[in-house]
Amino acid sequence: MKSRSEVNIREKTTAFDFQPEFRKTVLGNGVRVVTEHHPFSRSTSAAIYVEIGTRDESIGINGAAHFVEHLVFKGTKSRSAFEIAKSLESVGGELNAYTSREVTCFHATSLREHLPLSLDVLVDLVGGAVFDSKEFVKEKDVILQEIDMSAEVIEDYIFDLYFEKVFSGHALGMPILGTPKSLNRISRKDLFDFYHHRYGGRNLVVSVAGDVDHDRVLELVGKSLSRSKNYSIRKKRVRPKQKAFTQVISRPSEQVHMLIGFPSGAFTDSARFESYIVNAALGGGMTSRLYQKVREDRGLVYSIYSYLHSFTDCGSIMIYAGSSQKNAPKVLKIISMEIKKLLKKGLSKRELDFFKTQVKGSILLGSDDVESRMNSIAVNEMVFGEYRPVDEVVAQIDKVSLGSIHEYLERFIDFNKSGVMLVGDVDEEKGSRWVENSFEK
Repeated sequence: MKSRSEVNIREKTTAFDFQPEFRKTVLGNGVRVVTEHHPFSRSTSAAIYVEIGTRDESIGINGAAHFVEHLVFKGTKSRSAFEIAKSLESVGGELNAYTSREVTCFHATSLREHLPLSLDVLVDLVGGAVFDSKEFVKEKDVILQEIDMSAEVIEDYIFDLYFEKVFSGHALGMPILGTPKSLNRISRKDLFDFYHHRYGGRNLVVSVAGDVDHDRVLELVGKSLSRSKNYSIRKKRVRPKQKAFTQVISRPSEQVHMLIGFPSGAFTDSARFESYIVNAALGGGMTSRLYQKVREDRGLVYSIYSYLHSFTDCGSIMIYAGSSQKNAPKVLKIISMEIKKLLKKGLSKRELDFFKTQVKGSILLGSDDVESRMNSIAVNEMVFGEYRPVDEVVAQIDKVSLGSIHEYLERFIDFNKSGVMLVGDVDEEKGSRWVENSFEK
């Protein structure tokens, strides 16, 4: 095995009955291996993150990262598609993957005694896929059906449409699934080259949490992954500019789907913890202002919530609601009024304390789940390049004040920078008039 560097941290905490031990090793070719030991856990969660997502594609191969994610499950040098499928299921575990705009992740959850199997399968997927030509054709058809199916679920699809508009002209605006046009342009060689030149070296983070031994994890993955090249082929990411807009898309639907968004901070932004609190207060749950005002008090919607989406260099805070055409103008008006009220008066001390407790509780509950911890230590490595103990995060949330909330709101929540999208059975003129009557641009 090539030379490597190591970090060993034992978290000092009063929030747990034990001290989870974090360890990190960087293999000689740049592959990072991070683990967090939870001695009382019967399960383990393991993943290999590839720091390649949709934003790292060119327009000509849009959808390639997601296509690769699908195709590696169709066979490797040592396993058939069926053998991959049954590998973890046969022992009661789970194997899955996902592609986002910034990463591709292959992950497995199993009993601790089956961790060697989990890691063997994950390494096989990341390093041994064969890209069979017949499977390539079949899977392309599957993804084309997936694109059609996703467009039918407007509550989800509206987010893709929003990103396409707000990040127009930037790779972050491209759909994760690609388009029928881009998929039909992609060849098997395009996909294999994308996989072969990106899935290795510094682009990989192996993350494991549970009752695990770090040295054992290195034994299981080090020999295979240390042979991959030290790739740094990912093109430099350019920070996007978010564009203000109003767009109404008319299409048959029982409801009018609404999405209102504002720029927010990146993962590394100094105000990221303030964004957590504002999101929780605005529409993060049943006690949030929008849920109480729009659903509980007025009964105008079934679904309304806010959502914080952070990237490595930017972010968005978005509000979704779905209502009948009759109620849609009222819903938009109330959303606008609540945002203006928040900008004018901020949060009360009681609200701040309430939502800080809520956010901290959610984080601490998540820290008991090994899959959540596996994801957390991987994200911290990819974003910050270091370990961030749970108690440190909780302490930073404690520092959020009424003043820092006010600074966040002043900095980010500006109607002149907002994006508003309506999708449903409403014509463009009418929908634009609703928005104009509610939101001042």
